[in-house]
Amino acid sequence: MNTPTLLSEAELTTLGVKAFQGLGLTQQDAQDVCRVLVMADLFGLSTHGMSRVESYGERLLVKGINPRPNITVERVAPALVKVDGDNGVGPVVGMRSLQAAMDVARECGIGMALARGSNHFGPISPYSLIAADAGFASIIGSNATTTIAPWGGTDERLGNSPLGFGVPNPGGAPFLLDMAMSVVARAKIRSALKRGESIPDTWATNRAGLATTDPKQALDGFLLPIGGHKGYGLALVVDMLAGLLSGAAYLSHVKSWVDAPDEPQNLGHFFILIDTKFLGSGEWLASRMTDFAAILHGSPAADPTKPVIVPGEIELGRMAKQRRDGIPIDAELLTLLRKHAA
Repeated sequence: MNTPTLLSEAELTTLGVKAFQGLGLTQQDAQDVCRVLVMADLFGLSTHGMSRVESYGERLLVKGINPRPNITVERVAPALVKVDGDNGVGPVVGMRSLQAAMDVARECGIGMALARGSNHFGPISPYSLIAADAGFASIIGSNATTTIAPWGGTDERLGNSPLGFGVPNPGGAPFLLDMAMSVVARAKIRSALKRGESIPDTWATNRAGLATTDPKQALDGFLLPIGGHKGYGLALVVDMLAGLLSGAAYLSHVKSWVDAPDEPQNLGHFFILIDTKFLGSGEWLASRMTDFAAILHGSPAADPTKPVIVPGEIELGRMAKQRRDGIPIDAELLTLLRKHAA
């Protein structure tokens, strides 16, 4: 088994920027992509980190993603902007949309960007952290390729759309919540299949839409949403904000990049930002955030080895550790990055 190579944040970023430039991106766009993906790796979200160079790269090479998009930002109301990503790499469109929403929120106290013409934009927590570090609370979401059946249905009609929230804490750890709409990711089901284990019947259904404990049937079937019919409703809300209202594709209009890698997906995202400086001073917010966390941490743990945590603490802890010790990158990914960089 190959031992992963430890790279510093700067080393991985430099290599990643060269790799995405090799795939046709400008230096600035490559830097935006790598800022999001390297942060994902620092958080320990390796499935959404620099490993995405493989799927993004495949689509860039067959012209399924536009390496040099002409991204436009249209301010349609004082606090509302529409972004057309021109089929650019998702994190490029995401970063441009985040910046546009921050710009109007600085003026109005609150700002919203609705993006269309995009692609997979990585996990949400990097955007939430960038916003929080700049003093913004955030609600961010994206739609996705269909993997979930409508509640009670028997075919894929909606995506496992991610939704995230962030609240800044000047001088302390921000609140970061980043979640998809399914009970578990398909990767967990694949792992159970590899190990020859059954899965809980709350994770997925078979192709007939019936709950199953068989991971193979689950992979042939559909993911179940969190909270049953309530999670189904929440997934629809994310798709309505990210896809329907933005002018992007929605539900089954979203093309699968696996089935049609050379066709635009037209994914949509939304960024809602609140500039907290309009609400009070940094000291005021820090005091309240510290108290908020202390109330939660003060709850006696049911399992003494698992103390109560506030969302974001695990990811920020991993980030601190990997900034100190390095980010593990497996040999296959390192080879691919060097190939594109060359």
